[in-house]
Amino acid sequence: MAKNLTPSDAKLEITQIKGVIGAKQNHRETLRSLGLKRIGHTVVRTADAVTVGMLNTVPHLVKVEEAK
Repeated sequence: MAKNLTPSDAKLEITQIKGVIGAKQNHRETLRSLGLKRIGHTVVRTADAVTVGMLNTVPHLVKVEEAK
């Protein structure tokens, strides 16, 4: 789980691990803004301030790894 990430130049591989049914509306919108559509869906984003802020909002719904 992603907890307290900091902005950097790294690429992050973000995978949705939990569904959004029953989640707060702003959490659903955050996942959609990250480009995630379903459980198991993975996107690669840079670790800029905006992305890190979104990931720190929904750490319980995503898995974050550094992209290779």
